[in-house]
Amino acid sequence: MRQLVGEFAADVRDRLREDLAERRPDLDWGTEHRVSRTPVDVAGVGDDRFVAVEIEWRRADPANNTAKLFYYADEGRLDHDEVVVCQLFSGYYDLASGGVSSKREVAEFVGETAAASVERVAFHPRRLPVDPPKRGGERPDGWRVRVAETADELASLL
Repeated sequence: MRQLVGEFAADVRDRLREDLAERRPDLDWGTEHRVSRTPVDVAGVGDDRFVAVEIEWRRADPANNTAKLFYYADEGRLDHDEVVVCQLFSGYYDLASGGVSSKREVAEFVGETAAASVERVAFHPRRLPVDPPKRGGERPDGWRVRVAETADELASLL
């Protein structure tokens, strides 16, 4: 499974899809939705709206897939009146000294710049309050509640 980190990441992705489907039933929610050759972790599709949720666990280049989505929107490959890209960053991108890593900063800059320059596109970067366990580690307590809270936040943006 592409850039997700194992079974836990797939469970978080699937739970997020289920929670978003409950909160926004006006969209058809799925996982690994393809836009050209780019799979979107969680996507909500409506008659005139496309919502992409990219979950960044530990990518070296978290700007890549979202940049492709903006490119496709600009080219007209996303045939919707409104395109919303939400990018969720795990704690992997947080710095111990405070703030966030330059990888996240660059990804947010790319998303914000693209959204400002591509008509009909919005961008919402957010912290995913669920961190991937270290190899062989246990799933964090309360992860389902934190995914539900993230779904609440995303649903309120839509």
